[in-house]
Amino acid sequence: MSRRTPQAAPARGRTGAARCTVTVCRGTAKVPGLDHAAQLADLRTTLRDVATVRPVTCLVTCEHADVIVVQPSAEGRRAGGRPVWLGLVNDPDATADVAAWVLTGGPGLADPPDILDLYAFSPSRRIRQALDD
Repeated sequence: MSRRTPQAAPARGRTGAARCTVTVCRGTAKVPGLDHAAQLADLRTTLRDVATVRPVTCLVTCEHADVIVVQPSAEGRRAGGRPVWLGLVNDPDATADVAAWVLTGGPGLADPPDILDLYAFSPSRRIRQALDD
């Protein structure tokens, strides 16, 4: 009998390191007609087992409101994934497209749906570094 206790590998999506992070800007620039609380609740419900969804006060990209940043999991980063900034995510279908991508692995592990190319943008280096800090 072995003295070592076998340890189960962490279940994907259950540990912080193995999960994507979905950052949702909740600054002062609000898009009229969008139910911001419902958008955040939908993301949290849909992604609860695979990603960390976190609202932040400001990403300093108001001209792209509503902004969602999908950061890769540790595995996704090792595979070459980098954070993807998505702007003008202002309807439930766009939010569902983001969630569907994250459910399949997100940056580095799954190609985003082609429709998300319409939402992708690149903020300044200063803004990107602030999110990483």
